[in-house]
Amino acid sequence: MSGRVIVVTAVAVTSGSRAAAAALACAGSDPDRPGLLIDVGGRPPRPTLIASSGARELEERLAVHLPALRAASRGQTCHLAVDANEEGYMGLRAALPLVRDSVAALHVPPASCRALLDAGFDVDGVLLQADLAVDRSLTALVVGELRERALLVRVLKRPLPWVSARRALFGVLPANAPGSLPARLVSSLLESQISAEHACYAEKDDEEIDSKGAAQQQRRGDAGVGRWRAFHRDEER
Repeated sequence: MSGRVIVVTAVAVTSGSRAAAAALACAGSDPDRPGLLIDVGGRPPRPTLIASSGARELEERLAVHLPALRAASRGQTCHLAVDANEEGYMGLRAALPLVRDSVAALHVPPASCRALLDAGFDVDGVLLQADLAVDRSLTALVVGELRERALLVRVLKRPLPWVSARRALFGVLPANAPGSLPARLVSSLLESQISAEHACYAEKDDEEIDSKGAAQQQRRGDAGVGRWRAFHRDEER
């Protein structure tokens, strides 16, 4: 697996996206290639008592190159927080090359997602945490907007169970552990060779989003700006 940069965000007020990002970082970690969770707009992380040597080495590397930011090794992963503004994005640009050939999961608040994508980061895919029972139509609109950017998009319909979420945030949730992210979702996001044609095909989750006519709703109304504004309005409620 080569290095991957995946944005993880939520649709509207759906909870669980931070744990999903941590779980993705765990799934992309090897003993000598720790995944990095970057919490955009989040609080500075705290280290755990148990961390792999690779995670500690990445923490030290981040501390040397980014002394103004606090990084923390947690289990097999490393966590870093940056502000959701231009200064934070500068730190993010400096941090991403340090991940080398592992995965960087960027947990981004919904209201900041468009600004981050517009900033020109080289993103390989997006994972959306969504409650389709409540936000099916809005999710379809967001998926459509992201695909217009030629991004691979996957949808996580349910938050991780509480115990699995806590394990993920501590950096100790293996990819095949009970309650972890679905294996097919992980492989599609972290596979290094994904063709543009494959990225445009819908998987089962996306077919369910479109099944009740949400795809038709996606093509109505104003173009991209209006749809992203609807996304942000739901987040602010």
